[in-house]
Amino acid sequence: MMCRKITIALFCLLVGLTDLSMSVPPDGGNPADRLESELEYIFSDPSFSTAHWGVAIQSMKTGEYLYLRNENKAFMPASNMKLFTTASALLTLGPEYRFITRLVTTGITDSVGVLQGDLILVGCGDPSISGRWADDHITRTFEQWADSVKAAGIKAVNGRIIGDDRYFFDDPLGAGWSWDYLSDYYSAQISALTFNDNCVDIIFNPGDSLDAPAYFRLEPDTKYVQIINRVVTGRRTRISFNRFLGANRIVCSGTIALHARDHREWITVENPSKYAVFVLREILMAKGVAVSGEALDVDELPDYPLSSMQTIQVASHTSPPLSEIVRVTNKDSNNLFAELLLRVIGREAGEEGSAAGGVKVAQRLFEAMGIVPAHLSIADGSGLSRLDLVTPLSVVKLLRYMRQHAAGETFYASLPIAGVDGTIKGRMRYTSAKNNVRAKTGYIGRVRALSGYVTTQDQEELAFSMIVNNYAAPTGSANYIQDLVCERLANFSRE
Repeated sequence: MMCRKITIALFCLLVGLTDLSMSVPPDGGNPADRLESELEYIFSDPSFSTAHWGVAIQSMKTGEYLYLRNENKAFMPASNMKLFTTASALLTLGPEYRFITRLVTTGITDSVGVLQGDLILVGCGDPSISGRWADDHITRTFEQWADSVKAAGIKAVNGRIIGDDRYFFDDPLGAGWSWDYLSDYYSAQISALTFNDNCVDIIFNPGDSLDAPAYFRLEPDTKYVQIINRVVTGRRTRISFNRFLGANRIVCSGTIALHARDHREWITVENPSKYAVFVLREILMAKGVAVSGEALDVDELPDYPLSSMQTIQVASHTSPPLSEIVRVTNKDSNNLFAELLLRVIGREAGEEGSAAGGVKVAQRLFEAMGIVPAHLSIADGSGLSRLDLVTPLSVVKLLRYMRQHAAGETFYASLPIAGVDGTIKGRMRYTSAKNNVRAKTGYIGRVRALSGYVTTQDQEELAFSMIVNNYAAPTGSANYIQDLVCERLANFSRE
């Protein structure tokens, strides 16, 4: 397909963003001055007259700021907060850090193969127990553990399956999260014991005719959730769902197209720790290991003396290296992974395993980067909270520091690539910014952000941050402006 070059004037005509009575900047003058004038023109678009743009663009080579706009004002960053969280994790833990989740027992197996005691699943904030690193086989790790239990000579468990999530404080939601999206996968509850991104997958298929009830199946196939299916077969697919607050009762409504196949939805669960051990218990029993007791969250057993008990390890799971987990966090903008990392930072660096503990550790790192503490307010690790505030200049300082650090290449490789992968796979595809810009997106209601790196025609690397808050224009219009600026920077030359 022919590559399309979009000039500022043509762009304005195509998307109707700009009052055409505004004059396009002249072509004369110093290239850097001309760039500054062009960017000022773009960010002054009247479609965003009620909004606020914050921008900082800096040369990694010279340290020169090529453009600044409200650079020291506070903005909600949305998922640009993940830049701070993943950088902190890499600096604190190192790219090769791995999580180890353990399955232990407090009992002894008798002569006929009965374990006289409990099986305890001990969490450590590992996000990788899912199908993501198991060829989409969601329960592979649990099945391997069941095999290990049998290999240890255990034929039955005369006890319970207990989920120990005390590595973290019990704060399952981020500060400032809205209640009305707590069913959605991107706001999954946070737990040191995490399984399948703390969601259940519901896969719908149409009935045989219009208006016929739709079929569904669950992955994992579990009785932990109750599904009320009101989805029928129609001419298009539009499915909504609602999980009752504090419960695992999920109502699915809407339609699925007559010829659709395998339409998948991801719905959060209440109490992820209990969910994990509930499914593990189901798999143990399916594999022929009888379990007499229930699956329980350790919080349901306030007097359980685990810390003073001798345990024997039956099985364990070691995660991929942190470099891989950070890659998923940034490229896919995975909120749960970011929240887990923030809490692990706190726990591993000697603070508590909580968001507050992680923030204490991270703030010390950011001060060493020259980021003014008053210019950064962290409420969560993912940016889902509207209480998070950053300045564009702080974002660029972080980007500059990480580019020069030993862990910087891992950080850089974790960012989505324009027109290629991640959350900007579909953006800038037919421009010189494709396969050049590496940047993290951010979106919550009325907030759009894009921050990262771009290389100019002179092979000069720039760090940039563009954040807009309180806009009334379509979000696509904010994307257009950000993409246009990225293309302009990719085409910039000082010659």
